Amino acid sequence: MDTSTNRPVDSLNPGAQQGAPGSVVPASRGASRGSLVETEDRTRDKVRAAVLEHGPISAAELGKLLGYTPAAVRRHLDQLERGGVIEVKRMVKAGAGAGRPARRYVISSQGQQHWGDDYLDIASKALRELAALGGEQAVEAFAERRFADMEARYASAVDAAGPDVEARAMALVEALNRDGFVANANVLRIHPVSKKPLPPQLTAIQLCQGHCPIQNLAAEFPVFCDKETEVFERLLGVDVRRLSTLANGGHVCTTHIPTGRNHQQERP
Repeated sequence: MDTSTNRPVDSLNPGAQQGAPGSVVPASRGASRGSLVETEDRTRDKVRAAVLEHGPISAAELGKLLGYTPAAVRRHLDQLERGGVIEVKRMVKAGAGAGRPARRYVISSQGQQHWGDDYLDIASKALRELAALGGEQAVEAFAERRFADMEARYASAVDAAGPDVEARAMALVEALNRDGFVANANVLRIHPVSKKPLPPQLTAIQLCQGHCPIQNLAAEFPVFCDKETEVFERLLGVDVRRLSTLANGGHVCTTHIPTGRNHQQERP
């Protein structure tokens, strides 16, 4: 089977089929160049999407994930960084010991806008008017109604997963992904430094959302983040904790979900 169409972009050499000096260049040469540009654009979109979903991520990890050469990945990362679509985070990996922080790539605030922040400026102005007329309580009531729709749509899928918190969290991740939040769940059962199993009561899940369609709006009105967190608590039946949000400068929205204890019995 011919697998040439699956080769990394770097393996395409536009000069490899040029004729000898003085030879006639085929008329299709311009079309081939256009196809190469389109391929480059598609590859760059794949790199950008992978950074959105898996960031913070290194160039080497991206290469392995997408099947591209390190040179190809770095070229696209450089272009995306120059365009302000992605940015570099210097991070020290837990348990790695002393040494220079590694370069990890994440989507920038500007890059987030590529995934649908339409009409946010109008919405922001409308909410300011609402606050001026009805006070902060009016904005809070609006945010609560906004997330009530999410809760109603997600409830059946989460309930179908049964009483297990981890299973419910995974169902929530799937529901969030259907709405374009680029979510994933990291199950925490091993201590990041000692590498020993955590006590059952300390196991947890970190639910990460790589995209927020109202990021700029939530930065001005944090009540939207608060109401989403409350929805997660009610859907999962445990007390969750927000560790970071895109609206507050984080590279993802991260929610800590304890799975080792029955918090429903602990609530007053």
